[in-house]
Amino acid sequence: MLCFSQTPTMASQVFSLLIFLITAIAFSDAGSIGINYGRVANNLPSPEKVVELLKSQGLTKAKLYDTDATVLTALANSGISVVVAMPNEQLASAAADQSFTDNWVQSNIFKFYPATKIEAIAVGNEVFVDPNNTTNYLVPAMKNVHASLTKLKLDSNIKISSPIAISCLQNSYPSSAGSFKQELVEPVIKPMLEFLKQTGSYLMVNAYPFFAYAANSDKISLDYALFKQNPGVVDSGNGLKYYSLLDAQIDAVFAAMSAVNYGDVKMVVSETGWPSKGDENEIGASEANAASYNGNLVRRVLSGNGTPLRPQEPLNVYLFALFNENQKPGANSERNYGLFYPNEQKVYNIPLTQEELKGGQSTPVNGNTSQVPATGEVSKASVGQTWCVANGNAGEKKLQAALDYACGEGEADCSPIQPGATCYNPNTLVAHASYAFNSYYQKSTRGTGTCEFGGAAYVVSQPPRYGNCVFPTGY
Repeated sequence: MLCFSQTPTMASQVFSLLIFLITAIAFSDAGSIGINYGRVANNLPSPEKVVELLKSQGLTKAKLYDTDATVLTALANSGISVVVAMPNEQLASAAADQSFTDNWVQSNIFKFYPATKIEAIAVGNEVFVDPNNTTNYLVPAMKNVHASLTKLKLDSNIKISSPIAISCLQNSYPSSAGSFKQELVEPVIKPMLEFLKQTGSYLMVNAYPFFAYAANSDKISLDYALFKQNPGVVDSGNGLKYYSLLDAQIDAVFAAMSAVNYGDVKMVVSETGWPSKGDENEIGASEANAASYNGNLVRRVLSGNGTPLRPQEPLNVYLFALFNENQKPGANSERNYGLFYPNEQKVYNIPLTQEELKGGQSTPVNGNTSQVPATGEVSKASVGQTWCVANGNAGEKKLQAALDYACGEGEADCSPIQPGATCYNPNTLVAHASYAFNSYYQKSTRGTGTCEFGGAAYVVSQPPRYGNCVFPTGY
């Protein structure tokens, strides 16, 4: 963890090269961010306007809940990759009749492809919890849709999957003990995973730390749920340490797949998000927490690294959702997951691309950054002071490389984090890197791009808190 100062003798070309290398390391294995475009509302903009909105935000991946012709036509030649869906109501027909899926694929896929970049079909959605009991139809329907794609020579370009909910797990804690509900394993889980393996596809998983936190706020740390700085949770089964609830949920599914001998199937998080409003009993539903969760998640994904159990596999995530949808039934939170209001104004500000991560915000749109705690947060004060801190999700290798640069050629003042010095404790890589990054940032007069380190750092608008260490605001 400790870094030692070096005599600065390198030329500016070496400075640029080192920054390039750090950036390359940080983003070489970055995952992708997409968005769920739901339409359970009567006040949304036209699909043409939605496509322009997606493009203006740098979003290149979208997931739909049907195959609406108007939407698919609007997405044509946009460069946006699309996941479409066969609704649960059609699974019985798709499972029973190959001619049904032949016609469905012809009318809903082939008609629009390749002008519309359809990359996958979600056959059903959270079928295991469908009150209409469609579980038995799932795998036969998936197979028939795939056979229909094969007839049109589209099977190598368009994958078939089906989003499952975390509730299909019998055990999810600790993550290493993850297992599927026994009544699902033989009838549907194993056949589905075998199909995904044989077709080179991936499992879609809908994961919502919000639900786990809201139901167990007395046991689960909010910082842990929001990707903020926290002590971490050690998995008693394998000793791995988790710093976010989403990582733990994902690894519980990986463990469950391994338990049935399908540990080599890949995964995409097909839905995850946090509501900006909720009913009084929906603990944690707020604009500030939604900004924190989604903003920190984007940084987590685009900075690279997989989960503790699968560190080499980048995360690919679809945020839920693009809009607040005013006709969704249920609790108030159900109508308040959107990143945007129907008038296309942001509910809160978060970065959505790597470019925005270099100086983006993750705050409520009212600008009240005081609502958003500094630790673990991307924020940029409109007035007053700012600091630079380490991104704990960047991974040890990337943080160490950036720390070594900051304390060496970057000429940061790292003497306070040497043994026995005022900021040596807490003796952690994140704490030491935060001090070094901030020193570099402040010495560089908080200039644009000086708190990047290839995604290993970000700006906060409140004083960082690491033990008794005081972070400087200038030199």
